[in-house]
Amino acid sequence: MRRAYRSIAIDGPSGAGKSSLSGQLARAIGYLHVDTGAIYRTVGLAASRRAIGKEDAQAVAAMLPELDIQVRYGPDGGQRMVLDGEDVTEAIRSHAVSEWASIVAAIPAVRAFLLDTQRKLAQSHDVIMDGRDIGTVVLPDADLKIFLTAQPKDRARRRYLELCQRGEQADEEQILQDVLRRDRQDMERAASPLRQAPDAVVADTTGKGREESFQLLLKLVQTHLGEVGGVGR
Repeated sequence: MRRAYRSIAIDGPSGAGKSSLSGQLARAIGYLHVDTGAIYRTVGLAASRRAIGKEDAQAVAAMLPELDIQVRYGPDGGQRMVLDGEDVTEAIRSHAVSEWASIVAAIPAVRAFLLDTQRKLAQSHDVIMDGRDIGTVVLPDADLKIFLTAQPKDRARRRYLELCQRGEQADEEQILQDVLRRDRQDMERAASPLRQAPDAVVADTTGKGREESFQLLLKLVQTHLGEVGGVGR
């Protein structure tokens, strides 16, 4: 009999550290990390490369059957995104693609197109899946649901430092305004809006560094799931 796979859903607003912390946590407990934001970014990159208008949801939906999007994993367990045969893992992290990701994520056809891919990964692996509707829509029966958040200024500061480290030009105040705008878009969109699942545990990382935030998540996993991947209470 095939064993039942465990799943951890981590949702939260843009810039809360979902992707980096989920990846670190997955490596620590031996789970597969599924960064759904990277998948939407890949769709956004495809739309931008086709010069589709940002208000043209119909054109975005029409391009979906043409796309070859693959989620691959390196020897270190890191998620790699491949678009039409090209590894775009780094390309999708630009500030411009971040805006596109929010746009395509609000299109019902895009969410429906990617839903099956996300669920299949959870059916064949122990996963930590992060996004904005994982605990509410994608994996409503997840073994543990965490709502990861932080104050907007904290999230904007982290994004600013991340872009600076990559050598990109960045304005911290503009990034804060972008964070606030994206929060509104994600919470007010009609298709799978960002919201905390009723049974999710809140993890607020405001004022916390990377290691302190990681330890907070690890403790939640140990408390709610017991011994996982050799990591006990």
